[in-house]
Amino acid sequence: MTHTVGIYLFDDIEVLDFAGPFEVFSTASRVKSRLEPGAPRPFEVFTIADTIRTIKTRGELIVQPHFDITQHPRIDVLIIPGGIITAELQREDIIDWIAQTALASTITASVCTGAFLLGQAGLLGGKGATTHWEDIADLRSMFPEIHVQTKTRWVDTGQIVTSAGISAGIDMSLHLVARLESEDLAIRTARQMEFDWQNPETK
Repeated sequence: MTHTVGIYLFDDIEVLDFAGPFEVFSTASRVKSRLEPGAPRPFEVFTIADTIRTIKTRGELIVQPHFDITQHPRIDVLIIPGGIITAELQREDIIDWIAQTALASTITASVCTGAFLLGQAGLLGGKGATTHWEDIADLRSMFPEIHVQTKTRWVDTGQIVTSAGISAGIDMSLHLVARLESEDLAIRTARQMEFDWQNPETK
């Protein structure tokens, strides 16, 4: 089975917030292809933005999305990265798209301040969640109904998964590889990436 992974892009996005998960899922597919030649790719990863245009990241890297929010493939795993999300929080079209896409997705995940966008879309009410350590107080203040957790790399509540800041999105994505495919594939993917990954569920 192939899981489609759609990653949302926006201006002032944090580069590793989207690039880290993109690398994890694309590397996992390459690793499995070597292990099982001819087997279906476990993940197909693509990016989505409001329109097909150049996106300027927080560090001024220029990236181009594969699709826009009006026309993209079915999404099994929706990932909402973070960055400077002040403008995105005010965009009703984007918040509505996140909410509606989450309804049809198996998993909706956020990295860093992407949790604020999930909160704005009404996806975190009554659930545990986390974000970058600098933004914990603001997340609690803006969304008091969220059970904000600290000192954790990610929080998995089933359909919704959130991670702490920046590089924690890699940890979370490896966790999702383990959850959707196998822990062995997640470990092999981390090794291929030369990333020190520890799964707390198997410690």
